[in-house]
Amino acid sequence: MAEKKATRSAAAKATTKAAVKKAPAAAKKHEIFVDALNAGFRAGDVYEALHAADEAKTVEELVKLTGKTEVEVLLGIGWLLKEGKLKGDNGKVVLA
Repeated sequence: MAEKKATRSAAAKATTKAAVKKAPAAAKKHEIFVDALNAGFRAGDVYEALHAADEAKTVEELVKLTGKTEVEVLLGIGWLLKEGKLKGDNGKVVLA
């Protein structure tokens, strides 16, 4: 009975190791620290991108322009909306 238990345990460990090795590298999470400093920097990134473009942009367009994640862009947009620096324009944001 002890042999069967040891064999099952070894098989379970091997299966777990194989599953870990097969896990895609893209599954890593990108951590975002939400604090006033980071929100202010993301707001600056969004503001600069909109200023340079001189036209309304979607969130997806801002992600490409800034090189930031969607969450970071939304964090910046939220900051700028609160300050009254942006306004919505048919699914896009534009400097107010």
